[in-house]
Amino acid sequence: MPELPEVESARQVIERGALDRRIVDVDDTDTYECRPHAPGEIREALLGRRLRAAHRRGKALWCETTGVRSRDGEGPVLGLHLGMSGRILVTRDGTSDEGGDYQGSSGDQPSRGNARKPEWYRFTLHFADGGTLRLFDKRRLGRVRLDPDLDALGPDAAEIGRDDFRARVGRGTAPLKARLLDQSVLAGVGNLLADEVLWQSRISPLRPAGELRDDELDELRRELRASVRRALRRGGVHTGEVVPHRARGGHCPRCGAEMRRATVGSRTTWWCPAEQV
Repeated sequence: MPELPEVESARQVIERGALDRRIVDVDDTDTYECRPHAPGEIREALLGRRLRAAHRRGKALWCETTGVRSRDGEGPVLGLHLGMSGRILVTRDGTSDEGGDYQGSSGDQPSRGNARKPEWYRFTLHFADGGTLRLFDKRRLGRVRLDPDLDALGPDAAEIGRDDFRARVGRGTAPLKARLLDQSVLAGVGNLLADEVLWQSRISPLRPAGELRDDELDELRRELRASVRRALRRGGVHTGEVVPHRARGGHCPRCGAEMRRATVGSRTTWWCPAEQV
């Protein structure tokens, strides 16, 4: 699933290329991706409006919209979830799809040949200037929804303050990795990012979260923010230093110890048993 850095990249694509462009048509006919909305419901709500701002909290992505006329109030919020491998593609005018930006989770990057398959464009905004914003989702696991409910999400993992991080993450008897993956505690950390951050911090994913000292929690937060910045620069969480070694026979890139595997928080987890204690 796309994690915080991939969703932030998608948000930046929308911010750079899709804001303040009048929407003249909407393809919302994919009944699975656009559920629970009926075909045409999102289209009717968005016609004539413009995307005013793009926001993100954790893995959640949404856009504010304007009124149809300048004297109108705000329009509905458009929620976009990338699913396992969804990407946002924005074209600035009537150029070919290859001229746009794909953003989303790592891997499964569409090629020039398959990127034009119409059945993989699950949702499309058509702008008055001839360009589009498309949700490309080969696996059909994304989601488009009006006025999404974000109340269940915790603070954004890249923005949470020190005291709030200590209070939310450093409590309870659950394994630390399970705590990091809980989106109601901290929004945005997925499986790969959690393994990378714990490896960078030299902390075992199995440690009860409530047993961490304040200095360990502070280091964990610093490494989390640093890992997010690196992933944004490099193109995704798959570029993490320990990620290529998360495999049978893999070895810690720092000390050479064989990586250990277990299921933590219902997710496959890899760590260095020599350094992560």
